[in-house]
Amino acid sequence: MGGTFLQHRWYLRRQLFSRHVPANIQAWLFDPASLTTRLRQKCRTGFRVDVLSQTTQKPRLDERKVLGMATGSSALIRQVRLCCGDTCWVYARTVIPFATLKGKQRIYANLGTRPLGAMLFADRTMQRDEVVITSLSGRDLPHAVCTPKDSTVWGRRSVFKVGDKPLLVSEYFLPAFFEE
Repeated sequence: MGGTFLQHRWYLRRQLFSRHVPANIQAWLFDPASLTTRLRQKCRTGFRVDVLSQTTQKPRLDERKVLGMATGSSALIRQVRLCCGDTCWVYARTVIPFATLKGKQRIYANLGTRPLGAMLFADRTMQRDEVVITSLSGRDLPHAVCTPKDSTVWGRRSVFKVGDKPLLVSEYFLPAFFEE
């Protein structure tokens, strides 16, 4: 994918006392509802999922830790852009341990261009841990995300459990999202 995609610090909402997060961004970062649903409501020109990659990889250390994966473990990693028409609004990275992709949860391995969020929020077994947020430079995202390198990008992530099995979803709001 290119880009350095550096590890960065994630913050719980209560840890943000010393950081300024603009109010319009906070509303999106901490919304517990489905991002897919909200994006579809905001987009008037055709919401779509642009799949950048879906491959077996070793997750980053911070991802393995939050998922409780052993060192050296691989997972299914899916990277997508969530777009409104020709404008990409969100870059999303999902890490799904192979142990999660057994039984009824096998469906999460074959999403294609279907939005993961729609499936997660339709799954009656889904539970979501607390959202944590970060900010980083556009240069820290993969090259395929195509965002200005000097921009500030806000992201959120949380562990979802489906059938009591974890997967990690990280979503980064691209500058074009807030220009609409």
